[in-house]
Amino acid sequence: MPYQEDGREWWTKCEGDRNLEQNQINQNNEHYVALRAEAAREGDLMAQCYRQGHEAYQKGQRALAKQLSEKGSGHKRKMERLNVEAGAWIFRENNLVSKPGELDLHGLYVKEAVMYAEDAIEKAQRRGDLEMRLLVGKGLHSDGHVAKIKPALEELVKRRSLPADVDPGNAGLLIVRLR
Repeated sequence: MPYQEDGREWWTKCEGDRNLEQNQINQNNEHYVALRAEAAREGDLMAQCYRQGHEAYQKGQRALAKQLSEKGSGHKRKMERLNVEAGAWIFRENNLVSKPGELDLHGLYVKEAVMYAEDAIEKAQRRGDLEMRLLVGKGLHSDGHVAKIKPALEELVKRRSLPADVDPGNAGLLIVRLR
């Protein structure tokens, strides 16, 4: 349950722990993992086709190069479709209990997180919300334990001239002031 502190709503540690647990469950969900894995396989096949197409072109095999390029483009479309499906699934699951003005972006790729954050910020501004709380994570589950979503969203809010601060009690929470 939320409680008030200095006029701002904060989540109790228990509630936050429960949400983080659910995020981990969602990110390890068989359906979600399978979608991301299949997207990665399609990406590998895309790269292979493009590489082979480039080699064929260099050897003067223009028809084969075109065929491989088209095949690579097909794999790219499949990869993108699977990633959109995976992103939509994890976003929906992580935000089932989110309130307006709160957004959990765990499990999304940077591009997906930026897209969902932009949409949510626009909706929050239309509602007249004073702030938007973006749960971006600390990067603990990213390659090299380096946050990727947080810097991208900090850049987004900077481009939109919106002041934002990292929550002093949670380095993975970005608070964006909308007015």
